[in-house]
Amino acid sequence: MELRQLEYLVAVAEEANFTRAAERIHVAQPAVSAQIQRLERELGQILVDRSRRAVRLTAAGEAVLPYARAALGAVRDMHVAADELTQLVRGTVTIGTVTSHNVDMPQLLADFHAEHPNVEITLGTESSDNLIENVRTGELDVAIASVGPDEVPDGLDIEVVTDEAIEAAMCRADPLAKRKTIRLADLRDRTLIALPAGAGIRHQFDRACARAGVTPRIAFEASTPLALADLAERGLGVAIVPASVPRGRADLHAVSFVPELRGRLVLAWRSAGPISPAARVLIDRARRLLRVSGHA
Repeated sequence: MELRQLEYLVAVAEEANFTRAAERIHVAQPAVSAQIQRLERELGQILVDRSRRAVRLTAAGEAVLPYARAALGAVRDMHVAADELTQLVRGTVTIGTVTSHNVDMPQLLADFHAEHPNVEITLGTESSDNLIENVRTGELDVAIASVGPDEVPDGLDIEVVTDEAIEAAMCRADPLAKRKTIRLADLRDRTLIALPAGAGIRHQFDRACARAGVTPRIAFEASTPLALADLAERGLGVAIVPASVPRGRADLHAVSFVPELRGRLVLAWRSAGPISPAARVLIDRARRLLRVSGHA
């Protein structure tokens, strides 16, 4: 028994015609007939009723058909598995991130590279909106981006990296240090210290200011929330930071926004459509890292 015999049987069953079946699989019609006859001799059963204008399977043919399809499907799956292994050995992965996050990306990539040294890895930074769109269109395989509270972008799956309130932090001598809450409008004329544009917390802060009709005056930018807090402690302005940053700093006072602002960073990848085997392995590794480290 040969696989092509099963392929020809399935084609004849689906086309109900020897000529159309031959055209579909790009062989001569006599070859289709000959191979099905060989299959019938081997099985000792007539599989195709040729007495009518529209070719139909006999009861024996109908009984054999599901197994023929299953055998062909298994062969296709075998080819896919082999192709995936090749891609995993010599594939590519493209990753995008916001400019500031607390995922140990160097360790993640180093571990992945140690196991798959021939996979080419590309890492870049971009604004959250662009990252989300680039993952959605397939330009990126995976990204660390900022999304709104409870937001799951269309077409993507996510793993939460961080989800915490955004606060305003200032030195104890600042007039705002007497307050427990503020509104965005209270910062309209204040000197602000923030992460670079496109970073997760900055992204949510800028979006909230736009909704509130406030144009923030960003005088200082730093690449990490801890650096923002250091600048605020020295009286250089009001820092926009995650709620966890000011805790334990005696020279820093934090106030909450009303309504509350939250910063939510997620690992995002396509929920549908093609994902390379190499990207799938990296995504699984990143998700495990987040869970073990307590981010998610």
